[in-house]
Amino acid sequence: MNSNQRALDFALDTKWNDLPKTVQHQGKRALLDNLGVLIAGGITPASRIIHAFVEDQMVANSPTEACTVVSTGKTVSAVGAALANGIAANALDMDDGYNAAKGHPGAALLPVLLASAELATGVNGRDFLAALVVGYELAIRAAMIRHATYTTYHSTGSWGAIGGAAAGGKLLDLDCGQLRCAMGIAEYFAPIAPMMKGIEVVAMTKDSISWGAMVAMSSILLASKGFTGIDPIFADGPGPELTKGLGRDWFILELYHKPYACCFWVQPPIAGALALIKDHDLTPEQITRIRVHSFREATRLSCAVPRDTEEAQYNLAYGLACAVRKGKVGPSEVTPPAISDPQTLAFMAKVEPVEDQEIQKGYPAKRQARVEITTTDGRVLDSGVVDARWGVSADRPTDQDLIEKFQMVTGPVLGQTRAQALQDMIWNLEREPRAARLVDLATAKGL
Repeated sequence: MNSNQRALDFALDTKWNDLPKTVQHQGKRALLDNLGVLIAGGITPASRIIHAFVEDQMVANSPTEACTVVSTGKTVSAVGAALANGIAANALDMDDGYNAAKGHPGAALLPVLLASAELATGVNGRDFLAALVVGYELAIRAAMIRHATYTTYHSTGSWGAIGGAAAGGKLLDLDCGQLRCAMGIAEYFAPIAPMMKGIEVVAMTKDSISWGAMVAMSSILLASKGFTGIDPIFADGPGPELTKGLGRDWFILELYHKPYACCFWVQPPIAGALALIKDHDLTPEQITRIRVHSFREATRLSCAVPRDTEEAQYNLAYGLACAVRKGKVGPSEVTPPAISDPQTLAFMAKVEPVEDQEIQKGYPAKRQARVEITTTDGRVLDSGVVDARWGVSADRPTDQDLIEKFQMVTGPVLGQTRAQALQDMIWNLEREPRAARLVDLATAKGL
């Protein structure tokens, strides 16, 4: 069978009740984690700029075409909602990821699914969850194909758009030909964004997730009106081999999650430093230097004083300084005024990145670091090679871990009562007759 047809059949034929129980449960975990982060992401300056932009430039033509910007409760076009919610989904850099994809599938998929659930009629919770799983499986494979066939390290939007088109197209009941075109249009028009340029000069463009979500939503709507697209990516490079495992090899089960609001590359050093501090009962004042041995890409993260939220997140020294001084790196730590805290900024000067060739050999399958802390009494403490917390199979977060994270990020935005109601709905979403109630509870419409 043609590998594109295999991908299309998987997208169209997958039903919630056919999924393994472990995959069903992981789909709910992924939804809980990413929706919570999306809700919290609306507090950032980048989100506020996009909110104003879509309200001005992407007005819905009619009530039936209106979709919700989760952070404000205001309605715009479906394309505008996907863009705005896409910014929020990745704004705090706490969204999930997949190592071999070198990016963040959940944040790319969810904005498209939320808008599609509002546009469609009769979409229930089972439909939504099945489309979410389909999106993960195809987005991750698209990422692996993209990176195998192009030399540039492309950001999430470049392949997330393809998975988003598949997931949203499934919800909106596109037929096989339309869905093929939607994925092809998304591949062709997706942002081919060079990720390392966004590391070297950090900006609100970040991982191009918002633009990928906007392209995915646009591609679905174009295909539904007869606009044609290229053959999708699944016939390229390793695509034929990767698609053979659809419905059998569930990549969604190998997601990593993030306890801290910063680039995942910063999180192994945080794990190593905090372990040394705990084991040796250190205070920040007893530390004179922290040397971070890591893979090349991580050592290219900035160590300069951050000027905004994005620079704080893509910053090796700032994330580590926050973790050491405050024991946490959450939404409040990477937004003003916290990013100007003088004690944290002073501590950053103690951080020194070192490229490590042995650790480099494991990248991208492994994102690891080794931390050396020099103390005021002359000791040099070595963490050994460590992984990020929640970053490997042996240390996946429990359901309770993800619940606590969800409550931490959503409580200040929604209030505890509404956050609890949304949490309960997600764990029981397969029983929900109207999937768009997720949006109702996540925004001001749920009050």
